[in-house]
Amino acid sequence: MRRYRFINKQRSQYPVRLLCQVVAVPASGYYAWHHAQQQAVTQPEPAWETALVKVFGAHKRCYGTRRLQVALRKKGHRVGHQRLRATMRRRGLRALQPKAFTPRTTDSTHGLRCALNRLLGQPKPGQPKPVQANRVWVSRGIMYLPLANGDWTYLCAFQDMASKQVVGWQVGATMPWQLVTSALQRAFWSQLPALGLLVHSDRGGQYCGKAYRQLLHDHQALRSQSRRGDCYDNA
Repeated sequence: MRRYRFINKQRSQYPVRLLCQVVAVPASGYYAWHHAQQQAVTQPEPAWETALVKVFGAHKRCYGTRRLQVALRKKGHRVGHQRLRATMRRRGLRALQPKAFTPRTTDSTHGLRCALNRLLGQPKPGQPKPVQANRVWVSRGIMYLPLANGDWTYLCAFQDMASKQVVGWQVGATMPWQLVTSALQRAFWSQLPALGLLVHSDRGGQYCGKAYRQLLHDHQALRSQSRRGDCYDNA
């Protein structure tokens, strides 16, 4: 189509067939395109095409052919999928493809002081001296859960390392430090932890805040966190 426009601009100075040979297009194709352009000028624009341009702009160029077809149908214009696609291609309307959004739940650049990984010296379940229940609680970090309406909800849970039981959890629309402290507080309410309880997590800012550290101190529990840049430390 760009070649045809080039020929149309230069035809007043050079023969059409010579221009077609230069840009490697058949002359019959150019004349067919030129005839269609003349007809498009003399004929009024269909009402559904006018509505198409308005709907496409109103939705910030994010609607593809399927959603545009539904929007046009609501306005009383029934247009086939192939015809809609061809019209968009002819008008140069191309829907933007936004990148998929994935929430970031762990931010270790908060500048707060992190704890050592005290979990490294603990025996694993099944070893000669396995960890007893309610001696080590681990949090796998804040997890994001997609909702049907396109929003996200966030889950924080603490699990007993020996029994694999979830001892405390909390769900929220956002992920402030209260999400973590509420989950841990529910764990203390539901279980009787052993003296010197070890609570392990990643290095997220919610696990390094003052409220979280104070809650551990009030229950005489030790804080443990993964080492920087070591994914194998993830509980």
